Amino acid sequence: MPMHLAAFLIAGNAAHSQGLWRHPASTPGGFLQLDYYRHVARTLERGRFDLLFFADRLAVSTRYGEHHAHGIAVGDQDATRLDPLPLLGALAAVTRHIGLGATRSTTYSQPYSLAREFATLDHLSGGRAAWNVVTSVNQGEADNFGLEQTLPHDVRYDRADEFLDVTHKLWRSWQADALLLAPDGRYADAARVAAIDHAGPHFKVRGPLNIPSTPQRSPVIIQAGSSDRGQDFAARWAEVVFNIQPDLARMQRFYDDLKGRAQRFGRQPGEIKVLSAVMPFVAGSRAHAEELREQSNALADPLVGLSTLSSHMNVDFSAHALDAPLADMQVSGIQGLFKLLQEVSSQRQLTLADAGRLYAQGVLVPQVAGTAGDIADWLEHIVAERGADGFVITPAHLPRGFDDFVAHVVPELQRRGSLRRQYSGRHLRQHLSRPA
Repeated sequence: MPMHLAAFLIAGNAAHSQGLWRHPASTPGGFLQLDYYRHVARTLERGRFDLLFFADRLAVSTRYGEHHAHGIAVGDQDATRLDPLPLLGALAAVTRHIGLGATRSTTYSQPYSLAREFATLDHLSGGRAAWNVVTSVNQGEADNFGLEQTLPHDVRYDRADEFLDVTHKLWRSWQADALLLAPDGRYADAARVAAIDHAGPHFKVRGPLNIPSTPQRSPVIIQAGSSDRGQDFAARWAEVVFNIQPDLARMQRFYDDLKGRAQRFGRQPGEIKVLSAVMPFVAGSRAHAEELREQSNALADPLVGLSTLSSHMNVDFSAHALDAPLADMQVSGIQGLFKLLQEVSSQRQLTLADAGRLYAQGVLVPQVAGTAGDIADWLEHIVAERGADGFVITPAHLPRGFDDFVAHVVPELQRRGSLRRQYSGRHLRQHLSRPA
């Protein structure tokens, strides 16, 4: 069965692997340079990936020890994050087909300005824009935007639902044929451009948008909600759902649950592509691939993982003993991911330090090490068993962290008929709607 591929990136020093910036194969400080990202984008397009997207957060980590010093000192996942949208504009100029996704928060943005940003990207990329929707979870972000505390979990999603409603109205405020550019001096048909006159609990927006209809009409929506409410939100709005599950059984449960929810929102299951995260280590032999995985995981500092974990869960884990089990607690952050960490910690009898080390290795993303054939077998098995429609590939180092996958695993998948050999459409939504 054909599969879809996306690439996970952070415009900074880390990805899921929080030792990425320390990896001997990474370019020191390269994450501050445009050529670093150009290489990544061109490599992924050569590998016929559907899209790349940048995760983002609007604060450095401040929860561990209730201060920013620790996360900055050790270089955790939030130590540096460039704004991904200007970066995607630059990458649009050096690619032709691959989708380009950026994270923006519905809690700390306004619908009108965000609709303009993504309409601009969709025009300049020729129809390749994607928006990774987040509601933002940690106190550091609230502190940067004048809130005394983060919004309650369900309130964030109430706001997000209205936010998506408003932005979609704005993207459709210009009919597709409204722009005329006629020789007789008619710029546009004003009768085909309408105000949206939205007034709701969170937003009041008149409209219309000051940008004509874009090639895709609206960006592809990516979402990664893992709580019950988050999955409902994804089932209502998302076209790509990114998830982290450590094994096939959990992937299957998530897949079936989300597809079922889609039907309850009047959508067909095939309208949503479920992509599960994986960190591959490919080499000419399994033994060498295992060595590469061990080399990457050896860089995982438990305290780096706990700093990022504190940020993700909005809890100060410095207040808990490192040699004690992970505490059973309620978190206001990424609830589904914390529940998964609790399950894994209980099964493996991990201490808090062990959990921090595991989190630093890859935020619970499964790691697969082997030859190109081994990895292709694993990917195909997950898709065949209805665990995913494809995968979010996450790197252990950059900028060449995807090179071996594209050079070896991609041709193996193409040989088997599991991955496209050429792009068959111009727009990102066409990549996703057609067989890969």
